[in-house]
Amino acid sequence: MKKIYYLATCDTCKKIMEDAGISAQSGFQLQDIRTEKITPQQLGEMKQLAGSYEALFSRRALLYKELGLKDKKLAESDYRDYILKHDTFLKRPVVVVGDRIFIGSEKKNVEALTAFLS
Repeated sequence: MKKIYYLATCDTCKKIMEDAGISAQSGFQLQDIRTEKITPQQLGEMKQLAGSYEALFSRRALLYKELGLKDKKLAESDYRDYILKHDTFLKRPVVVVGDRIFIGSEKKNVEALTAFLS
């Protein structure tokens, strides 16, 4: 399976997809998480590959500060629930290729993804 979870309105996601050659034409399933919500099953599959829900959770989301989450101790179930309720909490893009997962837009992650796909 080759799949990417992303936001179509996110310029960073678009640039990563372009740089890595990720498109429907290259055999990827594209899921804009704003228009096609992540299912609990999909999130569970991502967690299996990532090792935890926390690894998939974005602390950069504006809601993170607005909800005061930085001052709370969150459990794995909390991370899961927040990601399912608000797509903004998914660290994106998330790229799944077989049994490999690449999460977020950090430089080292993008470089690893690009190297893996080339």
